[in-house]
Amino acid sequence: MRKLLPDQSDFESYSEIIHKPRINFIRCNTLKISPGELKKRLTKKGWKTKQPYKKHPEIFLIKSDLGPGELGRSIEHLLGYYYVQEVSSMLPVIALEPKENEFIFDMCAAPGSKTTQLAAYMKNKGTIMANELKMDRIRILSSNTERCGASNVLISRKDCIALSSKLSKAGLKFDKILLDAPCSGEGTLRSSPRTFLIWNLKVVKKLAREQKKMLAFALKALKKGGILIYSTCTHAPEENEEVVNFALDNFPVRLEHLNLPLKCRPGLIEWKDKEFHPETIKCCRIYPQDNDSEGFFVAKFTLLEDIKE
Repeated sequence: MRKLLPDQSDFESYSEIIHKPRINFIRCNTLKISPGELKKRLTKKGWKTKQPYKKHPEIFLIKSDLGPGELGRSIEHLLGYYYVQEVSSMLPVIALEPKENEFIFDMCAAPGSKTTQLAAYMKNKGTIMANELKMDRIRILSSNTERCGASNVLISRKDCIALSSKLSKAGLKFDKILLDAPCSGEGTLRSSPRTFLIWNLKVVKKLAREQKKMLAFALKALKKGGILIYSTCTHAPEENEEVVNFALDNFPVRLEHLNLPLKCRPGLIEWKDKEFHPETIKCCRIYPQDNDSEGFFVAKFTLLEDIKE
């Protein structure tokens, strides 16, 4: 992180905020209630709320000092009126810009925060294939989609690489794909301090190899002109720009500029002894000290030509 944040005051700001608990954000589930109605209900409960992003009124900051677990115990949460979701986690779906009647692949879907966000943007019109490998995570995914009334979701249980390959060979291609890849989690230190203990460089490098493979097979399952979002909740360039650079070097893709509601820093064009494609500057790096959030990384691809198996 010192190499990523060479300015001493910037690094100190980062080092300070990662030891503070994250602030509470929720996402209004517009499949069931409008942001205005939700605000009225929460105000009636005595909760202080703020909608900090004009273009995204569904994003609520809970300013009240609530007790442990209170966000998850409220009747509004149980009814699926809102989803407890960190604001930076909402960015990949905002970047994907899902529309009604599209066919969208959520490759690593559990626990369902982004799946239900997709469904809300699509107004339950079109189809989301939400994939997850582990049965215990599928149960959580299924529970969350049901609670939120996301009725346009098909849940599959398969290795996402094998599923992408099978679908593309069958000629089934998606309009849009969300690859929120499993990662080393450097951006989640505020909510998961355990990451301090389990992080190591071998895991970063192992995950980077898997992420490249996932991205390669995802692109094969995408229609020409389709959009793919690659995102992680880590700062590691090995899992971010290096993976993006791999796609730019090996597939007919173009990186798109991102317009997101949080402060974004540009992607890196070099790291240690590696130089990346100059287009990687279009990627978005979210740092916790810039937004009082958790850390995230987002890249947006357009597929320029069909990829044959």
